[in-house]
Amino acid sequence: MPELPEVETTVRGLESVLAGRVLTRVEARRADLRRAFPPDLRQRLTGARVTGLGRRAKYGLVHTDRGDTMVFHLGMSGRWRVDPGEIGTHDHLVLETDEGRRLSLMDPRRFGSVDLMATEALPEWAPFKALGPEPLSADFNAAQLGEVLKGRIAPIKAMLLDQRIVAGLGNIYVCEALNIARIAPTRAAGKLTAPKRTLLVEAARQVLTEAIAAGGSSLRDYARPDGELGYFSKQFRVYGRAGEPCPCGKGVVARRVDSGRSTFYCPACQR
Repeated sequence: MPELPEVETTVRGLESVLAGRVLTRVEARRADLRRAFPPDLRQRLTGARVTGLGRRAKYGLVHTDRGDTMVFHLGMSGRWRVDPGEIGTHDHLVLETDEGRRLSLMDPRRFGSVDLMATEALPEWAPFKALGPEPLSADFNAAQLGEVLKGRIAPIKAMLLDQRIVAGLGNIYVCEALNIARIAPTRAAGKLTAPKRTLLVEAARQVLTEAIAAGGSSLRDYARPDGELGYFSKQFRVYGRAGEPCPCGKGVVARRVDSGRSTFYCPACQR
């Protein structure tokens, strides 16, 4: 599933095409993805000018001058295509601008979603209201982490995947951050010391920043809107590298399965 860096990369790619432009055509080519398209999507977006784009957790945001925001989630296989040569079976939403540019939301598995919200109501929208702080913001810090993890015996990896604790982190980047911070994924979350929490916050920011700079990770279907692949997967320290040497130089990357998800870590340096 596309994680925070992939969504951030997508939003930045769309910004160069959509920011300041008027949407002259909006076509939902089927009734639904994971859930139904808003019934008034075409009416409210056609003729609207895009005033800006943004991201919250793993959601992309397209703001308009009508006080509406289109919120999209890429699900498992979704991605935006810019100026596609042809519109195919899996292109489920098509936008055209006054500049003659065309974008299509392609989602073969249809686990993504598109919602249309009043911009001012976004903070109170149920999926957003429950979210924790953004990991690249100052609100995510060692003190905040200590407070929300106090007394928790659940593994730290599971806690970091909980979007109520921190918004936007997913399996790939949690594995990478825990390796950088040298914290075992099975460590009881409430047992982390303040110095370890500081290392973890710094590691999460480091891996996310590097992943965004590399255009994300191209796993399965993900690619940037311009069709280019993200290259951060070539920099993975542990993810998908079971049996290979850990960058610490002391151990070999191991793999375990927790709740159906693969966890990659180094038993030698992650304690």
